[in-house]
Amino acid sequence: MGLRQSLGPKHGQGILRFASFQQWGPGVALVALCVAFGLAEPRFASAENLRVIADRAAIPLILAVGMTFVVQQGAIDLSTEGVMAVSSLTMALLVLNSRASFDLGALGMLLAILPGLGIGLLSGIAVTRLGVPSFMATLGAWSAALGLAMLLSGGQPPLIRDPMVREFGLGRTLGASNLTWVAIAVVALGCVLQYYTRFGRYSLAIGGAEPLARVAGLPVDRYKVLALAFCGLLAGLGGVLGSARIGLGHVDIGLGQMLGTVTALVIGGTSLSGGRGGVLPSAVGTLMLAVLANGMIFVGITPELQKAVEGAIILSATLLATWHLRSRLRVIT
Repeated sequence: MGLRQSLGPKHGQGILRFASFQQWGPGVALVALCVAFGLAEPRFASAENLRVIADRAAIPLILAVGMTFVVQQGAIDLSTEGVMAVSSLTMALLVLNSRASFDLGALGMLLAILPGLGIGLLSGIAVTRLGVPSFMATLGAWSAALGLAMLLSGGQPPLIRDPMVREFGLGRTLGASNLTWVAIAVVALGCVLQYYTRFGRYSLAIGGAEPLARVAGLPVDRYKVLALAFCGLLAGLGGVLGSARIGLGHVDIGLGQMLGTVTALVIGGTSLSGGRGGVLPSAVGTLMLAVLANGMIFVGITPELQKAVEGAIILSATLLATWHLRSRLRVIT
């Protein structure tokens, strides 16, 4: 008697089938959703509606790219909404606005992304140098960032009056919104980092087996800090773009975005335990959520039922993401 792995031929084939499903399943599901909604309501497949879906998915795509590397390492970043709030208020106060005298234009937009980078760096240092679990470190960062955003807001969200910022936030280029093009560029950058740099390869290695990565001499702490800093930077970018779109700085600019981002990663096949997933699967998961939300509106599903459907999808995706773990170890006689 004893505890041992039972990985016979049949079991190995099952793992291969499961891995294949995880690789192609989300993409097939995305196509199936589009076909189903297109058949149910022809207007769903119109060019204008596809542009609406792309625009809706732009900021979530940006957030998903940053979160992917953190989750791949077996960590989590809960500060997204607070970071977005700080960057939103910072940008609104640095460009031409209704409250302050600053008028930095494009420079103000760039500077407003930096608080996200700083918060991510501080979270990474807390995790690697002080030994604070990532969910606690980033939860504290979320609270501190949200408090700072409230101070900047002063109970009166500043209106953005800079015509350049507003034109960028609402404008289109080559038929797609400017925000969509930014999201495409961020996804492309994420793919380069994922597949062609040590940062991407080491993130998977750290999440797969951190003790082994340390024994192999990988600079684990450095890449943990980099992942959280990159995630914070993109959350800051999301806050800036969100404010450019709605025309004001607001503490609620990122409300609900953290949960949506993690859900998209799970649906796309990125394991919350680390070591699995990637930027493209996360992007597919994000697009699935955007298509689902848009399609349910087209077919007349009530908001209450929409929440129920989204909850069922989150549960199903979580079960699929963890199903392979159930038979990793078996007790046999």
